[in-house]
Amino acid sequence: MSLSNQDTSNTPQLAAAVPARFLRLPEVIARVGLRRSAIYQRMSEGRFPRSRSLGPKCVVWVEAEIDDWMHEIVSS
Repeated sequence: MSLSNQDTSNTPQLAAAVPARFLRLPEVIARVGLRRSAIYQRMSEGRFPRSRSLGPKCVVWVEAEIDDWMHEIVSS
């Protein structure tokens, strides 16, 4: 049975079952087509998903937030 035919009350459970994935800067750059400086400029303006620090030299972005941002850009 396809997801579209299922009861939508199960959707939050399905979303919780998908593990979050972290992206490092080179992968974010490759996905969105922006350079490092443009990403950080847009983050400071609140127009790009914010990064998370996992340690003193480790910055990541949440894949789902990047995907949502890309879908928002395409749909506008």
